[in-house]
Amino acid sequence: MAENRQYDHEYEVQAVKPAKEIGQAKAAKELGVPKNTMYGWVRANRPGSLDPGAGSQTPQSAMTLNEELLKLRQQVKEQEKEIRRLKKENDFLEEAGAFFAASRLRSAKTKE
Repeated sequence: MAENRQYDHEYEVQAVKPAKEIGQAKAAKELGVPKNTMYGWVRANRPGSLDPGAGSQTPQSAMTLNEELLKLRQQVKEQEKEIRRLKKENDFLEEAGAFFAASRLRSAKTKE
């Protein structure tokens, strides 16, 4: 009796890549997937019903190098701003910790 196995969508998308490179039958055999299932995944990928996932770009959706560079520069700028804020916050917390530690020592000495 044939096993009716369900595959994860991500697995299907990833399985189509080697099928296109080495052939559907060979990829199906190597992955242990029925040939008909592999053929269905590849067929579904042609019209685009299988999402190729993050990292796959079409010429229409891909950014130009200049756009990508501008975006990355903006991200670096925002991260540097966040780092400066966190350093200031950390310095303040260190000073506050030292103040309260000293205050605690003074109050302990006055109780003696």
